[in-house]
Amino acid sequence: MTVPRTVVIGLGNPLMGDDGVGLAALARLRDEWLLDGVELVDGATWGLSLLPVIEDAERLVLVDAIAAHGAPGDIIELSRERLPIYLSRKLSPHQVDMKDALALAEWRGRLPSDVVAIGVQPGVVELGTELSAAVAPQLGRLVRTVIEQLERWGHTCVQGVRVVEISARRNFNDSDPLNASNDEARACTR
Repeated sequence: MTVPRTVVIGLGNPLMGDDGVGLAALARLRDEWLLDGVELVDGATWGLSLLPVIEDAERLVLVDAIAAHGAPGDIIELSRERLPIYLSRKLSPHQVDMKDALALAEWRGRLPSDVVAIGVQPGVVELGTELSAAVAPQLGRLVRTVIEQLERWGHTCVQGVRVVEISARRNFNDSDPLNASNDEARACTR
C-alpha cells in the first residue's frame, strides 16, 4: 500500500519570539527524524508563495504558533474544518497570506482533503529570537504531536536517525578497483 505524499510546512517569523515555533519544530523534525514519504518545507512567512506546494500535496500539516485563547504553551490541533479559527486570529502578516493561499487552493479545488494545523499557543510575540519560557519546553511535545499525526496517516517515522552528508577525499592507487579520488556518500546515523 502506497502512503499519500504529505507535506509539513513550518510557518512563522523566527525574529518574533514564539511566532517562530513552527520553524523550530520543523528544524527538529529535519534533524532528529527520518520520515518516509514526507516533505518538510520551510514556509517561514512565504504565505501565498506556498500555493504550488499546498496544491501539490496529497496531505498537509501546517506547524505554527496558533492563537486559540488557550494558556501559553498549550498544544493546539485544528482539522481542516476548524482552520478558519486558526486563520481568523492573526499573530503576524504571514497568516493573512496563508489564509489567502488556502482559500485560493480551496477555490481551485486543489486543497488537500487531509489538512491539519498543529501548533502552540504563543506567550510572547515581539521582537526577539528566543521562544518564551512557556513555549520552549513544549517544543518536544509539538514535534511529537506532528509525528503522531504522520503515523496516523501511515507514515514510517524513525527517531534518532539523521541523514548527514559525508565527503571524504582519498588517494587511490592504480590497483584500487574504484580508482576514484572523491567518494561522496549519504549515511544514516543514530
